[in-house]
Amino acid sequence: MQQPLEILKNYWKHDSFREPQEQIIQSVLQGKDTLAIMPTGGGKSVCFQVPAMVKEGICLVISPLVALMKDQVANLQQKGIKAIALTGGISVDEISDLLDNCRFGNYKFLYLSPERLQADWILDRLKELPINLVAVDEAHCVSQWGHDFRPAYLKISALKNYLPKVPFLALTASATKRVREDIIKHLQLDNPAVFVKSFARDNLAYMVFETEDKLHRMQQILTKNPQSSIVYVRNRKSCHDVSRQLESLGFKATFYHGGLTSSEKEKNMQLWLSNQAQVMVATNAFGMGIDKPDVKTVIHIQLPENMESYYQEAGRAGRDGNKAFAVLLVNASDAQIGKKQFLEVLPDRHFLKDVYIRLNNYLQIAYGEGINQSFAFNFNVFCRQYNLPVVKAYNALQFLDRQGIITMAKEFSEKITIQFLVPSKEVMRYISLNSNDEEIILAILRNYPGVFDMETSLNADLIIRKAKTTQEELQQVLKRLNDKEVISYHSLGNDSRLTFNEVREDDLTINRVAKFLEKQNEIKTTQLDRVINYINDTETCKSRLILKYFDEESQTDCGICSWCINKVRKTKEPVETATAILQLLEKGAMSSRDIEEKLELTPKETIFAIQILLENDRIKINANNQYILK
Repeated sequence: MQQPLEILKNYWKHDSFREPQEQIIQSVLQGKDTLAIMPTGGGKSVCFQVPAMVKEGICLVISPLVALMKDQVANLQQKGIKAIALTGGISVDEISDLLDNCRFGNYKFLYLSPERLQADWILDRLKELPINLVAVDEAHCVSQWGHDFRPAYLKISALKNYLPKVPFLALTASATKRVREDIIKHLQLDNPAVFVKSFARDNLAYMVFETEDKLHRMQQILTKNPQSSIVYVRNRKSCHDVSRQLESLGFKATFYHGGLTSSEKEKNMQLWLSNQAQVMVATNAFGMGIDKPDVKTVIHIQLPENMESYYQEAGRAGRDGNKAFAVLLVNASDAQIGKKQFLEVLPDRHFLKDVYIRLNNYLQIAYGEGINQSFAFNFNVFCRQYNLPVVKAYNALQFLDRQGIITMAKEFSEKITIQFLVPSKEVMRYISLNSNDEEIILAILRNYPGVFDMETSLNADLIIRKAKTTQEELQQVLKRLNDKEVISYHSLGNDSRLTFNEVREDDLTINRVAKFLEKQNEIKTTQLDRVINYINDTETCKSRLILKYFDEESQTDCGICSWCINKVRKTKEPVETATAILQLLEKGAMSSRDIEEKLELTPKETIFAIQILLENDRIKINANNQYILK
């Protein structure tokens, strides 16, 4: 039997475990139920993957995140480890075949969503597998007090009856004491060993800066710290806008959000990972599985939704152990904007039911039908057709996803239809003059003989595979053919794939989950209040505030956050500041921003001193909005 450290070296190419990975692994190998709270980037997956490799049999991994399941399965397969995931959109027959593969094919990992456990026949089939460990990822989802409650997690404990001698390992990156207690209770963990890695990040300076010009403050920060950075924004439009603004200021920037195609995501990600782009401007879709050690700065230019999300996103800075910065830029209107962004867009029972019924009608699902049906889905087209408010409708679909009623996978796909407008001999003539397009055109002709007679849907993946080409090249060839009127070409992008996990029952479905919706809305209000308290608190070290949120007390200030720096910084007296400004203006006209930078003042100190000088007729404003001596 291989030892854990051997496996870590052979497959993960690391020479040692991080604290407290080894203790967690030993607990699992001793057959104990275990709860591990490890902040983002702490290496949670190793805690179940290594012991599963040590033991005979297969590890059952329960995860709510389709993208993360696929990512982990792909990573394991690249290491030569047999792993499989039962994601949405797979038929019952296919699931049965895959479970047979797990039983007889020497697989080491089986990933599935908690919703799959609601089918009794799947539970019966799991009993037949040689399961050596049950790993429950994102275990905070079992608690109504967690930031991402999913009722399907409450059913996981049923596995205890089927697998009484198999240890459970519950993992999460962020959980308060109350949530930890819920995890142990609802998963029925038997006298578990509990490992809580400290939430303290000694090298990470949490900074809250009040500023009316966030772009200018970003420019200052990114100029002072020219290393790899992330700027988090709230929506896709801001991704593009902020990225363009930073490019115009001379920074190399790229962007990432859920609406990009897979190839665009990969291209932009590689620009950033290879440091060809200093700044990644991203929504919260960016971050899952990202472990770039040299990120110097993470900047939020809008309020995060809750402290759990903020901690995880900010924690992507400084993973190499060097000093790094987590910056939150705020202004006076942010609290009000945050309430509008997060609270006014929460769906109530009536809106949720309306969206659910419209969704079924849109996809032509009859009452009592729809279970396990899967559809390519364009969210924006759906909202336009029914005139739905986009963010509120998205939140409603996300809620239905969390409740396991639907599974919404963010997978961009494109429906392509073409028809040749010229006879076949003209197509051959075109090929003879454009040999670079030959393979793609021939692949289309061989696989779609009716493409001359009618508009035909193309399977892009099939053509790409047959012609040994890329998606970008296929699109370019089709566009050229369309421009030269050889074909008519239409494409409709789908940004999601929807799978229905239950039959359509309208009132019955919504009434069953409405109480969870009301509780969720109440919790989200409380969570935003805690974020607002974090930015407004002028009496406490920012690092200690974060630790306190996660029920971890610290008796000492961090010494590096914005509060700690301001505490030791000597406040400049208004008269002294005003005198310095007058001396500065003797050299020429200056804006308030120039004054602030040259004298290293805070915005409040600058504004207060300028007001004194204006009221006393010592300075005035010129036509260029600069201050000059009177």
